[in-house]
Amino acid sequence: MCNACVIESVKDRMLSRRSLFRAAAAVAAVSAVPAVVTPRAAQAAPPSGVTDLTHELHEGFPTFFGDQQFFRDQKFNYAEHKFNLFELRVNEHTGTHLDAPLHFSADGASVAEIPVESLVVPLVVVDIREKVAADPDAQLTPDDLKAWAARHGDIPDRAAVALLSGWDAHVGSDKFRNADAEGKMHFPGFHAETAHYLLENTKAAGIVVDTLSLDHGPSPDFATHYAWLAAGKWGLEAATNLDKLPASGATLVVGAPKVRGGTGGPSRVFALV
Repeated sequence: MCNACVIESVKDRMLSRRSLFRAAAAVAAVSAVPAVVTPRAAQAAPPSGVTDLTHELHEGFPTFFGDQQFFRDQKFNYAEHKFNLFELRVNEHTGTHLDAPLHFSADGASVAEIPVESLVVPLVVVDIREKVAADPDAQLTPDDLKAWAARHGDIPDRAAVALLSGWDAHVGSDKFRNADAEGKMHFPGFHAETAHYLLENTKAAGIVVDTLSLDHGPSPDFATHYAWLAAGKWGLEAATNLDKLPASGATLVVGAPKVRGGTGGPSRVFALV
């Protein structure tokens, strides 16, 4: 074997032994260092409770005009096809549902165009049940809002302001529409002046009622709808369980349907507390 070959062979062996020693030293060093616990990523605190504000939708759900507005036809059934599937036909404004600005304006935002950040908002609950007990046509007025603010502080930006009338308790009977002999309905709602007050003094995103309409039952002109929706705001009608929520502190989540060009739609709505 040539001298050069021998020299190269020895050098290779020496380098291999050095690498082995370095690797062993590195393992020993790591073993000597106390274990370091990697902190877990911060987790958002879950809400302490979730309240469903949505009525169950069915064929007999009461409607503003009195006619049936929800229909379903079973196209497939489990016994025959091994799966169930219904085809639905529904008026946009049936059950617990959203009113988009387009509902009462020529070119307002459709339900699909409402930003999602406007559908997850602080919830303000204004209790007027005492007024309603004395008069089913009672309305939520600016004075009611001022009284609420005196107790709970200013209405938060982007808030939804809800009217708690207790009217949802009547959803299973004719009293939900509460029509008289002439067909005029009687139930609570927002006064049009309240809509203007909110527009001028707050940055509220929406208003909520537990009745069939943002306007009270005997309204002849939908003044609240025109004032509020035409200003680019949304409304939610036929909510339930508002009495289970605090006057302030809850977060409203509105699962509105993303229908292109829609003026509203049945929604799954809940509050996080």
